[in-house]
Amino acid sequence: MANELMNRFGFDPIFDRMARRLFSPSDSDNDYADFGNLKTDIKESDKDYSLKIDVPGVDKKNIHLAYQNGILSLNISQQHATEQKDEQGRVIASERSHGVMSRSYELPSVDKDNISAQVSDGVLSVTLPKVTETEDKDGHIEIQ
Repeated sequence: MANELMNRFGFDPIFDRMARRLFSPSDSDNDYADFGNLKTDIKESDKDYSLKIDVPGVDKKNIHLAYQNGILSLNISQQHATEQKDEQGRVIASERSHGVMSRSYELPSVDKDNISAQVSDGVLSVTLPKVTETEDKDGHIEIQ
């Protein structure tokens, strides 16, 4: 009966388990615990840091980025609700879920006023320009 109910409402048991592990892995799911990590590629050049973070299915309004004290913080809060009704309009199934993911990246010497970010095709791209340093790094002032 449980399988029939799941099939009637389009539930995919494998995907449902994966989604639950993504947002709330339990001790019994340790082999899947890294599934919920925000997969990230970071590239550093002389001018900036460039991050690409996988955020499939996440709306940009649910993503919060902040840079403070050399740390880029990423927080995602995602909610999902579905409701199934019969022919008479009576609710026969209602599902709600809420998940939170976060990650921090230590990226020093960033010009925080010029950080840019965008989401496209499930990938969050963040560019953090580095602070331009003066040639005289020791702070020495020449007296004329």
